[in-house]
Amino acid sequence: MVLPTHIIGFDDVPFAKAHKGDVTVVGAIFTEERLDGVICGKVRRDGANATSRLCELILGSRFHHHLQLIMLQGIALAGFNVVDIHELHRRTSLPVLVICRKPPNLPRIAKALCERVRGGRRKWRLIQKAGEPEIIAGVWAQRAGISAEIAHRVIAHTAIHSTIPEPLRTAHIIASGITALRSRHRV
Repeated sequence: MVLPTHIIGFDDVPFAKAHKGDVTVVGAIFTEERLDGVICGKVRRDGANATSRLCELILGSRFHHHLQLIMLQGIALAGFNVVDIHELHRRTSLPVLVICRKPPNLPRIAKALCERVRGGRRKWRLIQKAGEPEIIAGVWAQRAGISAEIAHRVIAHTAIHSTIPEPLRTAHIIASGITALRSRHRV
């Protein structure tokens, strides 16, 4: 596989703990080191529509014919709206790379999902289906449709100003800037 250079990175906007309803997600489209576009959409807080909404956003974008890789800042958007990365890969024909700065606390996530979130057991199975997070190029990653070797090269090539690749770092900065709330996470 050739090193992907046309990448979209997604992150969600910060939201209040008591927020119910839809949460905005931002996609930053990069060609090499250049930001080429931004797309926005909404997913349901703790819902089940993240995979289908990301597919719609990507396939409905004027950039979709050029895209070569999808990056996600974590496997869930808007709280516990878990992305089925294998289904996202299948429906878009694009590899998917989930990036986390720190290893996720899977036992804590499983407990929260299965005890407090509607549809939590199904969501937990999606996380398990994505595979154990592995350390790749200094970050924790899950992947679909991309080898560990190519994932390592992509992360190393796109992590210019941080350990987080630029498409995700930029999506995070944009998402943090379009709401009155501020992110608690560093990028």
